[in-house]
Amino acid sequence: MAHGVVQVTNPSGSRWRRRTGEYESLAAALEAASDGDVLSVGAGTYRENLVLDHAVVLRCADGPGTVRIAPSSGVGLTLRAPAAVHDLTVECQDVTSPALLVERSTPELVGLRISTRSAVGLEVRDGARPTVRRCVVDNPAGIGVSVLDGAGGLFEECEVVSAGQSGVSVRGGAGPRLERCRVHHASGAGLEVTGEGSNLEAVSCEVYEVRGPGVQLSARGAGQFTDCQVHRTTGDGISLDTDAVLALNDCDIHDVPENAVDLRARSVLTLTRCTVRGFGRNGLSVWDPGTRVDANQCEIHDSSGDYPAVWVSDGAVAILDSCRVHDVPDALFVLDRGSRADVVDSDFTQIRNTAVSVSDGAVVQLDDCRIREAATGAWFRDHGSGGTLSQTTIDATSTGVIVTKGADPALERCTITNPSEAGVYVSAGGRGTFTGCRVTGSSGYGFHVIDGCRSTLTRCRTERCARGGYEFAEPGPVVEDCTSDKAAAQEPSATPPPEPLRAVSGGQSFGVLGGVPPQRPAEPAAPPQVRVATRESTDVLGDLDALVGLEGVKREVRTLIDMISVGRRREQAGLKAPSPRRHLVFTGSPGTGKTTVARLYGEILASLGVLESGHLVEVARVDLVGEHIGSTAIRTQEAFERARGGVLFIDEAYALAPEDAGRDFGREAIDTLVKLMEDHRDAVVVIVAGYTAEMERFLDSNPGVASRFSRTITFSDYSPEELLQIVGTQSADQQYEIADDTSEALLKYFTAIPKGPAFGNGRTARQTFEAMVESHAVRLAQIADPTHEELQLLHPEDLPTLP
Repeated sequence: MAHGVVQVTNPSGSRWRRRTGEYESLAAALEAASDGDVLSVGAGTYRENLVLDHAVVLRCADGPGTVRIAPSSGVGLTLRAPAAVHDLTVECQDVTSPALLVERSTPELVGLRISTRSAVGLEVRDGARPTVRRCVVDNPAGIGVSVLDGAGGLFEECEVVSAGQSGVSVRGGAGPRLERCRVHHASGAGLEVTGEGSNLEAVSCEVYEVRGPGVQLSARGAGQFTDCQVHRTTGDGISLDTDAVLALNDCDIHDVPENAVDLRARSVLTLTRCTVRGFGRNGLSVWDPGTRVDANQCEIHDSSGDYPAVWVSDGAVAILDSCRVHDVPDALFVLDRGSRADVVDSDFTQIRNTAVSVSDGAVVQLDDCRIREAATGAWFRDHGSGGTLSQTTIDATSTGVIVTKGADPALERCTITNPSEAGVYVSAGGRGTFTGCRVTGSSGYGFHVIDGCRSTLTRCRTERCARGGYEFAEPGPVVEDCTSDKAAAQEPSATPPPEPLRAVSGGQSFGVLGGVPPQRPAEPAAPPQVRVATRESTDVLGDLDALVGLEGVKREVRTLIDMISVGRRREQAGLKAPSPRRHLVFTGSPGTGKTTVARLYGEILASLGVLESGHLVEVARVDLVGEHIGSTAIRTQEAFERARGGVLFIDEAYALAPEDAGRDFGREAIDTLVKLMEDHRDAVVVIVAGYTAEMERFLDSNPGVASRFSRTITFSDYSPEELLQIVGTQSADQQYEIADDTSEALLKYFTAIPKGPAFGNGRTARQTFEAMVESHAVRLAQIADPTHEELQLLHPEDLPTLP
């Protein structure tokens, strides 16, 4: 392609000494130029490898984007002088070289676009210190920007729009500064810092849409980030490893499917006024001796997964000062000897499970903290686990504090209000020292100590505890100067004086201290609001027959229905009717229609008058299993009551009987369920579901389990033809059409798709159709006036790629 003329001028000389010359190539112009010259480059494409070794100015004569530097190989543009380059486009295709290279100099680069498939888009090395403003790097084949070998520089309002590897890489003792930059669509880390002496300073920057970690520091790399955002990554939001050091101020890490922040191997992180939200695993994950995180005035919230918000293990340390953790499964989990968490003036609220868990010899220190709306406030789980809770309030939990299996914490001047079960529960060899603590408004006991645990209570106080202030099932606790009000249920007209508790020793026999109120009369439970079946059995059976595939399942269900129906007719004829057990086991992979069939089964039984309503109550382990002795039976019974008159569907029921169960409370749920099924055999139909092999283990977990279920129905994986039929049904429902070649492509797609444990069957078919609809929309958005047929027709190119 032809290129324009390069004009060289030197505007700095006197009027009669100014030089002007025109050259046919950039190389010739650069050879003739001297320091201070301005090279005005005409529009065109210059297939030259350029080297700027004079302090010249290189700019486009006809405006930004009109000049392309596009050599066939090698480095497109090399700067070795304090030159200035404005508004050029650099395009290279050499995967072994950088597109633009800055060495040993302090140039100024403004408005450049580097669109390349090179090893590096922009490389700065050998102590160079460029000023780079409003530049864009697009390099899907390699690194976006690489700064190494003691180099640095200032990057302002720059953007890496794609990178085949890291967006920005800093190593070899380099130290750049990024201001108001954006890095996205990188296939490695968004920002990467590695090596001793390497340091990255970032201000008001954004990292997002990264296929990997957003920020990765390792091998003594360091960084300081202020007012930055990291979000929508496929890996961890921020990852620190091997003596890395990072300070985050006023930063926001959010929408990360893995750990928002992960630290290992003696790394140190400081967070100040930062927000961590929308993470799939841990918000802060801290591992290994010498690793430490220090969070001040931070907020961690809205987990999208089932993991603790803050995880500290293997000897690591976490310090939280004036922080808020809320809307997460568990707030703080500290485990392993040597691990520690110090928490000051912080709030844990709306915690679905346990706010603070301590196990395997770890310790915590909570000072002036507030825990509210959690299943358990603090749980010290096993031998060697402990620490101190001082002036901490725990409100609106199921249980305030649990101490088990030899754990030995100290609670000083703590207040526990309105627990729905015990304020403090100690069992299984737990200990604990409780000094100046108060439990108020418990629906159970204030302090409940069983198994002869040697807890020590000094100057504690209980008020308005429904079952009593103190319950010691066996000798063991040592109690001194503790008091309780009169039984809450007696509701005396005047407030009674405090009732002192005597000191006791392990040899004395005693039961409840502080007076046990008579049990409140149980309020009659409101009958569950359930849907009453109104459809005829033939209509519901029609829905069953309309399901794709599942021929064996349909035969099994019809056989059961026929037996029940004929049994009813025999009764009406005065004959003895068989009484088939209606409880079922559904086995098979996810997405094979188990829940749908269970719902229809309940409707059919209701239409035949076997069940009162036929509604479906779907539960899993988390709905049945509590966190301490007694709560599991209550949860299981409540779920059974909700299903009365209908079907109780327990998904992944095998989770109630894990292989390494130990003292797992899942077995308590199974035992309770077996008894309820026997006592109320005509009131509820129970269906348990899960993978085939795992369900065999579940049926073997209790001698009475297998006998309660009449038969096992196996849901086979859908065939490729059946998956195609599901997609066809969805297409018709949504007013789309599938072309003939699209049907063939879908059949090949479903034949080739991996059928491992994660295969979703019907869910995979639905997701495939949704992906096709999205691809169809993207394709038609480029058509100005699509026809009616084009708006409906799905083509093979709309299919997603195979996973």
